[in-house]
Amino acid sequence: MELRELIPAMAGLMSITGYEAYDAAALEHLMEGFDAHWTDAVGNRIYLRRCGRENAPRILIDTHFDEIGLYVSDIRDGGFLKVVPIGGLDGRTLPSADVRIYGKEVLDGVIASTPPHLKDRDAEEKVKPADELLIDTGYPTEELRELLRIGTPVGFTPRYRWLQNDRLVGKGLDNKACCAIAASALAAIPAKELAGDVYLVLAVHEETDNVGGTAVGGFAIEPDYAMVIDVNIGHAPGSKESETVQMGQGPSICRSAITDRKLTKMTERLCEREGIPWQCCVEATSTGTDTVALHLVKEGIPVVDVGLPLRAMHTYVEMLDMQDAHELVRLIRAFVCDREIGEVFAG
Repeated sequence: MELRELIPAMAGLMSITGYEAYDAAALEHLMEGFDAHWTDAVGNRIYLRRCGRENAPRILIDTHFDEIGLYVSDIRDGGFLKVVPIGGLDGRTLPSADVRIYGKEVLDGVIASTPPHLKDRDAEEKVKPADELLIDTGYPTEELRELLRIGTPVGFTPRYRWLQNDRLVGKGLDNKACCAIAASALAAIPAKELAGDVYLVLAVHEETDNVGGTAVGGFAIEPDYAMVIDVNIGHAPGSKESETVQMGQGPSICRSAITDRKLTKMTERLCEREGIPWQCCVEATSTGTDTVALHLVKEGIPVVDVGLPLRAMHTYVEMLDMQDAHELVRLIRAFVCDREIGEVFAG
C-alpha cells in the first residue's frame, strides 16, 4: 500500500490508550513485509526484519501506537454520557466534536455545546475541562445502558481530507502516522542492505505515561541502539519558533541531555550525506517521548530522538505534510542500513 493511503488507514484505527488491541486484526492487514511479529505481555506489537547475518547488531525503531481519547464515566438521563480524558486533551477543542463510542456496537455521538444565544455575554467564559463535558448520543437512556458500560472508550470520528500542498488532516496522526511511515520504510529494504536485525515496536501507553510500554519492549529486545520516532509540534501563527518546527522542511532531530550525543551527531551527519533535510530542536531534560524511558533500560540504550512536524496536535484535525513523511522514510532507511553506526554501537 502506498504511504499516502497507509497513513490514514492506520491512523483511522481505534487505539485509545488501554485499548490498543481493539483493531488488531485490521492492523495486521496493513503490516506487510516483515519476517516475524508478536505481541508482548503489555500489548506492544513488535515486528522484525532480519538481515540474515549471525551476531548482527540489534536496531530498535520505536513508535507509539496509542492515541488520546475518552472513557465513559457515567450514563445520564436523556442519552448523555459523562467522560474522563485519556491523554492530554484541550477542553477548548472539544465542544461540538464528532465522536465514536466503542460499546457493544459502535455508536456515533457529538460533544454537547451551549449555543451562543444562551450564553451570558457579560460573564467571563471559562473553558470546561473534558470531565465536565457531555456527549449527546440521541439514544434513549435505557437502550444506551444496554449498549455500553462505564469505562467504554470514546474516540474522535476518523475522517480525513487532503488540503493544498499534499497536507493531510484528521485524527490519530499522533503517532500512528509515524507507525505507518516506519512500517513503509522498513518493509521495502532488501535484507542484505540492513546493517542489522531491525525491530519495529508499536508501543502502548505513551499518551498517559512516558514510561509506557516501550521500556518493556526495550528490555526484551536489548537493542544496541535505537531511534525513537514521534510527532513534533509544527509551527503555526502565534506559536514560538523556538518551541516548534517548520512544516515541509523535513524531520526534526532532538538534542537533549537524555539522547545519546554520538548517535545524534552520526544521524545528523547521515542526513547531510544523504541530502535529507532536517531540523534541530532542543529539549533540555525531557523529550516528552518514549526516549524518556527507553534510554534507561537495563545498562542504558543509546537513543536518537526524531520528530515528524505536526500541527494541531491532540485534536481531531491534526495536520502533517507528506513531504516531511517521505523525508522521514528516507531517514529511517538510511539509519537502519548505515554500517558505520552499527559498527560503532555494536562493536
